[in-house]
Amino acid sequence: MKKFVIPDMHQLEKAPTSAGAMRNKLSAMIDSSVTCPRVKVDSLNTETGEYRIVLQGTLDKDHSW
Repeated sequence: MKKFVIPDMHQLEKAPTSAGAMRNKLSAMIDSSVTCPRVKVDSLNTETGEYRIVLQGTLDKDHSW
């Protein structure tokens, strides 16, 4: 899997993207983290299924630039 680097963060917000592409980007980011990311469910609408999550972690900077 491609190593996720800090400049790749800008690619996360680009739309439109498929669920598969987003899954690959997030998986690469998590796998490239030196600390296990924490997840917070920021909001959840049980009527519509809409959700917002927050990931917090630290990327490995050894090869980021």
